[in-house]
Amino acid sequence: MTSVFLALVQRDLRLAWRRRIDALLPVAFFVVAASLFPIGVGPEAATLARIAPGVLWVCALFAAMLSLGGMYAADHADGTLEQLLLSPEPAWSLALAKALAHWLVTGLPLVAVTPLLGLLFGLPADALAMLSLTLLLGTPILSLLGGLGAGLTLGLRSGGVLLILLILPLCIPALIFGTGAVSAVDAGQPAGGHLSLLGALLIFSVLGAPPATAAALRIATE
Repeated sequence: MTSVFLALVQRDLRLAWRRRIDALLPVAFFVVAASLFPIGVGPEAATLARIAPGVLWVCALFAAMLSLGGMYAADHADGTLEQLLLSPEPAWSLALAKALAHWLVTGLPLVAVTPLLGLLFGLPADALAMLSLTLLLGTPILSLLGGLGAGLTLGLRSGGVLLILLILPLCIPALIFGTGAVSAVDAGQPAGGHLSLLGALLIFSVLGAPPATAAALRIATE
C-alpha cells in the first residue's frame, strides 16, 4: 500500500513538472496579489504589519484554489480515475495521495515565499516565524478540503464556481486560527491555543477528508 501511495504522489509530481508554468501560477498569483496591498494601502509600517496576517492568509487561500479544479479532471477525462478506483488500493489512499501531491506542488511553495512577503509588510521576526508556521499547518488543510470539493464537483458544469462556494466556508476556521496566532504573537500574547485548534483541524481533515473524497469520486464515476 505504501509503495502504491508513493507511486501516485510521484506520478502527480512528474505531471506537475511537465506543466511547470501551470504549477507556478498559484505562487505567482500569491506574490502579485500580496504585493499589491502595500501599494494600495500605503507605506505606513504599522498599518501594513497589522493587516499582513489576514492579507497573506487570504491570498494563500485563493492561490491554493487556483489549481484545485484540475486535481481529478485530467484523470477523469482519460479514464485513469476509474482504473485507480477499481484497483485494490483503498480509494481514500488515492485521495490522500492526490492531496499530498497538491500540497507539495502548491502549498509548500506558498509557505516558502511567505517570509519574503512578510518582510515586504514589515512583520517582526517572531510574527513572521509564526505566520510561516500557521501556513505550514494550514495549507495542507486547504489541499485536503480542496480535494473533497474537487471530488464533489467532478464532471459538473460550472464546477469551478461550485468548488469555491463549497470550500470557502470550510476553510474559514483555518483562516481565523491562523491569523489569530500571528496577531497574538504580535501583541505579545501566547498563541498556543490558536495553534492547537489549527493542529486539530489538520488532524480532523487528514482523518475525515480522504474517505469523504473517495465516496464523492465513486459517485462521480458511476
